[in-house]
Amino acid sequence: QVLLVESGGGLVQPGGSLRLSCGASRGIFSITAGGWYRQAPGGQREMVALVSSGGTTNYAASVKGRFIISTDNTQNTLYLQMNSLKPEDTAIYYCNTLVGDTLYWGQGTQVTVSS
Repeated sequence: QVLLVESGGGLVQPGGSLRLSCGASRGIFSITAGGWYRQAPGGQREMVALVSSGGTTNYAASVKGRFIISTDNTQNTLYLQMNSLKPEDTAIYYCNTLVGDTLYWGQGTQVTVSS
């Protein structure tokens, strides 16, 4: 049963932009806080960006100033705006959110930065 669904990944040239979206399937729960993580081939999953329900954000040093995490409470969606993309940003990107005591993860969306 897929509960979180990401979209917006794809192939982009270095310097380009993408916006990732993450929503609850069938709107079964609200998303007011969450995080984006990524996993490159052969690497471990790492935190990219976090946002709290109060709007506090936290970014990995490698993406600070280039990526923006946000939520749209009316759409129950978590976003990751990625600008000035670099080849080293190539990875599968995952979103997560905490509902009660359960941490939900999406299935991932591939982002490839290449010329």
